[in-house]
Amino acid sequence: MFTPLVFRRMSLVLFAALGLFIAFTFYQYGISNDEEVQHVYGRLLLDFYTSGFADKSAFEYRNLFLYGGFFDLIAALLERILPIWVWDMRHLLSALFGLAGIVAAYKIVRLLGGERAGFFAVLLLAITGSWSGAMFTHTKDVPFATCMAWALYYTILIIQNLPKPSLTLSVKLGIAIGCALGLRIGGAFAVIYLMLMLGIAGMVNRRGIKARLHYWLESAISLIPAGVVAFILMAIFWPWGVMSPDHPLEAAKSFSHFAFNMLTIMDGEVMKIGDVPRYYLPAYLLVRLPEIFLLGLLGLLVNFTLKFKQFRQHRHENLLPWLAVILAAIFPIAFNVLDKPALYNGIRHFTFVVPPIAVLAALGLTMSWDTLKSLPRIRQGAGVTFIALAALTLITLFRLHPYEYIYYNNLAGSMAEAEAEWEGDYWSSSLREASDLLEEEISSKPRRDAHGKIIPYLVAVCAENIQGTAYLDNRFRVTKNWEAADFYLSTTNMGCNNVMNGKIIAEVERMGVLLAVVKDRRDLLAQLRKPRMATHPH
Repeated sequence: MFTPLVFRRMSLVLFAALGLFIAFTFYQYGISNDEEVQHVYGRLLLDFYTSGFADKSAFEYRNLFLYGGFFDLIAALLERILPIWVWDMRHLLSALFGLAGIVAAYKIVRLLGGERAGFFAVLLLAITGSWSGAMFTHTKDVPFATCMAWALYYTILIIQNLPKPSLTLSVKLGIAIGCALGLRIGGAFAVIYLMLMLGIAGMVNRRGIKARLHYWLESAISLIPAGVVAFILMAIFWPWGVMSPDHPLEAAKSFSHFAFNMLTIMDGEVMKIGDVPRYYLPAYLLVRLPEIFLLGLLGLLVNFTLKFKQFRQHRHENLLPWLAVILAAIFPIAFNVLDKPALYNGIRHFTFVVPPIAVLAALGLTMSWDTLKSLPRIRQGAGVTFIALAALTLITLFRLHPYEYIYYNNLAGSMAEAEAEWEGDYWSSSLREASDLLEEEISSKPRRDAHGKIIPYLVAVCAENIQGTAYLDNRFRVTKNWEAADFYLSTTNMGCNNVMNGKIIAEVERMGVLLAVVKDRRDLLAQLRKPRMATHPH
């Protein structure tokens, strides 16, 4: 009944549904905390090129020069062309990157497990809030993850064609890695995977030192175009990174051991970002990924254990693509556990491991389905469970919209419990809705003085100012003088809403989770107007 062609068509239907979802919702997502500075960086990079390399402001702007500007440069260019509000345009562009990342995962898993596994991979990423919800506002993390997913796909194809992959394949791999490096120095992980797989391929496909050396030499020569293309693209999108040989190392060191005065929370425990335990990332993955995602990983582990002898009998070259995916999924997590860098915002900085993990989970689901073929009743129960879990997750995402990225599975408790004990709306996306609520609560007529001049209400925002100014009309003005503020907009993440007193006149809420508040401070006495330290329930 469900032939490969049927699953292929089902995958295409899912892609079409995701495309429609993006088209009809991209304008509903709020500006993220880092988005303004990232876009300014993109504009400055564009100025660098349009000035004939004379304007070097981009390399003096905060610490943004440590990042590549691939996404932001494209966004700055499109800003000059498209008649779409810049922030909505960025979210649309980022979401299209997210869709491209799902395509990459689909193509990878189809190589390893066929059309059914491909459908499962598309479905898993579509119902994973940390991907399908994050892809609108995580304009650095999701495009980077997408580039890494495509780099993995072309790495697998090249592994299957060593020692003489085609020039086309080599160039495509170079494009993917170059774009990844043009976003973050973390794109070096893709180079590490490639080198490791190249070494392993030579070990298993040739016998004797001489034959292996010849294999590696031939492979390296065939990959020179990939290296050249990757370097050129990296230079275009991250010019600072190639201005000195030590710049990439400086960026890598900065990201591995950065630390600043910021707090995060894990399972109800508030801590400094430099003091997070080694299991911070694995713990967040465990509660962020949907239950059906985790069951797929469990199914893969069980099948590997039960069928270990069968896997050992497979030809080595058939197992190399599997090893590449496992490496892409596990290596960054293991590196994180061993290196123990400062971390915050849950899995955000490691979003790039989600597609390869989705590939493994999809393979686990399809292998489990095949394993249960001789047990029809259990298989039927498993199918019903799969559909029920996927449907429940989808319903939860629908109820959270447009804040799907705050999704937690039931291992973290109810959604209200999860948002209290783990990081919630860390991007302050809910301030867009809070701003709309403030406008609705206050008279549509602006406040005026005795001379008829408009006196804007002062608004304090517990986030970046742009996250208020972008949405509030001329009746309001965002101020940095919080004591003088008439109103206060704040998310509830990390107790930010407790910093300022005031009467709550509006709330942004989903599934019993209070995401943001609007406070009226106009009647407060002077001694009650001062900010205080943020307090968290835990």
